[in-house]
Amino acid sequence: MMKKTPLHTQHQQLGARMGEFGGWDMPIQYAGILDEHDHTRNHASVFDICHMGEFELYGKTALRDLEHLLTCNIRSLKIGQVRYGFMLNEAGGVMDDLTCYRLDENRYMLVVNAGTLEKDAEWIQSHLSAETIFVDLSAETAKLDVQGPESRDVLEEVFGCTLPELEYFRFKEFHACEASTIISRTGYTGELGYEIYLPNDAAIRLWEKLVAHPYCEPAGLGARDTLRLEMGYALYGHELNEERSPSEMTRGLFIDRNKQYIGKQRVMQDLGEPQNLLVGLRFQSKRAAREGDKVFSGDREIGVVTSGSLAPSLGVAVAMGYVEHAFSRVGKELEVEIRGRRFPAEIVDLPFYKKGTARVS
Repeated sequence: MMKKTPLHTQHQQLGARMGEFGGWDMPIQYAGILDEHDHTRNHASVFDICHMGEFELYGKTALRDLEHLLTCNIRSLKIGQVRYGFMLNEAGGVMDDLTCYRLDENRYMLVVNAGTLEKDAEWIQSHLSAETIFVDLSAETAKLDVQGPESRDVLEEVFGCTLPELEYFRFKEFHACEASTIISRTGYTGELGYEIYLPNDAAIRLWEKLVAHPYCEPAGLGARDTLRLEMGYALYGHELNEERSPSEMTRGLFIDRNKQYIGKQRVMQDLGEPQNLLVGLRFQSKRAAREGDKVFSGDREIGVVTSGSLAPSLGVAVAMGYVEHAFSRVGKELEVEIRGRRFPAEIVDLPFYKKGTARVS
């Protein structure tokens, strides 16, 4: 049986089309993916992201343990700062991509993907020192993402107060909807936006206030996917999995080369001698490639698509995929086989969409 978020009844009342995602029954769309995508790019949308997991780790050895578990540098994280990174298996494959929040001197929160939550919890706990305390907050913590260039205005009107000043990838504790919350600015759409972590009952109150606002609309995972693809953001299970190291995707970003962590040997090997690299592919038409479609250079098969869709903001199809290192140059003309026919595609710099407001101060 699929799991349900605290907002499941609200989605049904709004007429959302529901579907399975990571073992959860989630809203895929309401008014329609294209409308929700456009509204997020130009106004503000609220997404139910309650399915994601939250773990708290604290104690004097928590920092040391997280440095060993994650590829990114944790030691330099300031209180109130967030960092994106990877958790790897012993062979260097990606078990999950996640964010780490430094809550206090010896206290951290990890936000993990829904589909890997149970596996992540088991792996993390098996690699902790006896003095590090692990608490799974997922069942009691809801998460709403309000995304779009008007998101701050919407939230301030809903809350009836001024939001804390937040730089990109920063967070603060905040009182809202009669509850203690955490509000952060990380996002997954490329637009100015906020993530609010709060108790389940408070999330229902906040959701209802947001969808009643004249400039905020509910958006589902369909629009979330097209928005993240336009930004070139990875999705676990597509661009990332336990067989691939993060080096092929990031080319060294979010990886601290100066510390020891689980899986480092494979990461460094792939950085030095990459076999494949993740690239962005832009098509000349709206014919979208799908995960698993083959990529060719002439008659040679040189890669595979991991994500593909129409990019509503651009009016053409785009895709991400892994290709052999020798064929990964920006500007390279390739072909992708879509339902038995080949379509030309050019390797372009990511992100595809370059007008996002995410870093607006």
